[in-house]
Amino acid sequence: MKPSMKIHLVAIGGSAMHNLAIALKRNGNIVTGSDDEVYEPSRSRLAEAGLLPESYGWFPEKIDATTDIVIVGMHAKKDNPELERANQLNIQICSYPEFIFRMSNNKQRIVIAGSHGKTTITSMILHVLRVTNRSFDYLVGAQVQGFETMVRLSEEAPVMVVEGDEYLASPLDLRPKFLIYKPHIVVISGIAWDHVNVFPEEKDYVEQFVKLVQGMDKAGMIIYNDEDKYCKAIVKKYSRPDLHYLYPYGTLVYKPVNEKLEVKLEGERITVEVFGKHNVQNLHAAWKVCRLLGVDIHEFSTAMMSFRGAQYRLEKVFEDTRTTIFRDFAHAPSKVKATVEAILEVYDKKQVLACLELHTFSSLNAEFLPQYKKVFKGLKKKIVFVNRHTLESKKMKPLTKEEIISAFEDKEIVFVEYIEDLIKALNALRFPKTVFLMMSSGNFGGLDLKSLAE
Repeated sequence: MKPSMKIHLVAIGGSAMHNLAIALKRNGNIVTGSDDEVYEPSRSRLAEAGLLPESYGWFPEKIDATTDIVIVGMHAKKDNPELERANQLNIQICSYPEFIFRMSNNKQRIVIAGSHGKTTITSMILHVLRVTNRSFDYLVGAQVQGFETMVRLSEEAPVMVVEGDEYLASPLDLRPKFLIYKPHIVVISGIAWDHVNVFPEEKDYVEQFVKLVQGMDKAGMIIYNDEDKYCKAIVKKYSRPDLHYLYPYGTLVYKPVNEKLEVKLEGERITVEVFGKHNVQNLHAAWKVCRLLGVDIHEFSTAMMSFRGAQYRLEKVFEDTRTTIFRDFAHAPSKVKATVEAILEVYDKKQVLACLELHTFSSLNAEFLPQYKKVFKGLKKKIVFVNRHTLESKKMKPLTKEEIISAFEDKEIVFVEYIEDLIKALNALRFPKTVFLMMSSGNFGGLDLKSLAE
């Protein structure tokens, strides 16, 4: 591709798309974009970079004969007028995973896949590589301390580290993103049914990971969670003789210390400022990757001591003598369960008030809801929030309190549908020294958690 290009991004507000837009502009390209709505933190970051669209909506006139390429995100529709305009002008259209692959075609590609943990594992790897002064490119969906932009594309870096999810690449490319990257090294952190709108049955979802393993090039390296039944079964059944390198990982010996972990790894004792069994597994997976990239155990352990976690991944957003608030991206059942277990390793169940916003297509689907069975196990106070506005925007039918209680198998759940009722419920259930565990892939109807605490 030529050194400087004119690039237009359709659905620029996505977590990966807005980072890609910023990275492309910083690389000297002329970048424009459109979206029908942009949420925080994408909105502020695009505005700071001078890339926030002046008006929301789709504007075909932004694309003309001088446009070199159009990159489309999954949020756009197939009949988007900007895509139609690009087709009329014979301008190349590709998904962002396809664009990332092209830009890293001459690099060693490491892809972190799995239903849960992939953001944290990717963030751990990026942190270690940065601290140890390695040259690398990357793409990850969450903000990581020490990084301004969560996409880097360069000529010189020999390695590309990508958080690769299984959702579809774009409305025009219905392949899971992680298949497009064609990794040399892949991590599979665990497999638990999700994205019911595109994988209506569990077997359809699991099949995508089968394709990932089957599609590995010769001498490809697979790092997999040996404690996950699907990971073990797929690797055992579908790995090939020419995949010489299979690296299982699992739960290391550890103990929680306050809000930290003390982990034993390769003779080293590492203290990290994250907690929970799932983060012990994440750390082990990150070490497997870093070792393959030439990082030694002393470098890894020293670097991990300064790792603070990824944004919205069991992130402490407020604390005073009376109130502690954690926010977590947990939305799928396996993620909620792991987050609850992690918080209970550190805090007494009498202190914790958990609030889960059902926000994704899967979580708002009545047939999928039973996957949440007993995810709040061990907690006494819990709220499930379903924003009516979210249901209306997704054109989905309302859920009832009875459906929620039945699916979760938990009669103690408080069910709310409006932001005002959510605030009332949080206040009614709070108690001295409350630890609020707020879990969602949305934003709780725009609720400002710090303001709530104050």
